[in-house]
Amino acid sequence: MAERPFTPLVDPPTGTSADAPLVFTVRGDQVHLAEVDTVDPDELGEGHLYLGQLGGSDCWAVDVDGDDEPDVLLTPLMALHANVSEAEWLVAGRAVQLVQWRRTHRFCGSCGGPTEMVPGERAMRCEDCRLMAFPRLAPAVITLVTRPDGAALLARNAAWPMPMFSCLAGFVEPGETLEHAVAREVEEEVGIQIGRVAYQGSQPWPFPHSLMIGFHAEYESGDIDVDGVEIAEADWFTTDELPPIPPRLSIARRLIDEWIAAN
Repeated sequence: MAERPFTPLVDPPTGTSADAPLVFTVRGDQVHLAEVDTVDPDELGEGHLYLGQLGGSDCWAVDVDGDDEPDVLLTPLMALHANVSEAEWLVAGRAVQLVQWRRTHRFCGSCGGPTEMVPGERAMRCEDCRLMAFPRLAPAVITLVTRPDGAALLARNAAWPMPMFSCLAGFVEPGETLEHAVAREVEEEVGIQIGRVAYQGSQPWPFPHSLMIGFHAEYESGDIDVDGVEIAEADWFTTDELPPIPPRLSIARRLIDEWIAAN
């Protein structure tokens, strides 16, 4: 069965949704998803946000990041992926990001004045200086580098507690194109130069507020020389000698699976 499409919206449409509403209860990066009969926004409390529609269901986020324990069992967002559909998990990530954004933008970053939600827009506006603050999104490139002989470069991040190998990734710097960011990150982390860079796809990554932009890059020159800070080790692998790789949750696994299928 095809996934239900999600339509992001700021305000709920007039009338009643075709399907039962979905409520995403959020505390930090933990979420509880519930299908309810009806939703009265006035009963959701001050920390609620309308997210949009998943198929015919209105989706709401409720912030319970306070002293009181919520009366539902919350699940870490990463673990929630195994218990809900892909579309529901993406909306849960949206809920976590928007709740965090609203919680951390109650005051203006310029003058310190209180902020308010802007009607009809996903924005917070300072009541004093009128500065607008929009949800933060940090673009990051993630890249699978391959050689002409078919081998792929995989690396182990020094911060990972388990010996897992994945693609190279990093945040885009101001003034960079995505392609420049790919080349820079690869050279900084493992010391090699790449040639052709091809876009492969993207994935919202709410840990905490990234957009992962996936690429395939072709090896050009140089020997592996890991930075020793972010990358602990890296090597070239063939499809029949793979180390432990990421779960199917991430775009990193998608890039690796596509390489495996092509070889």
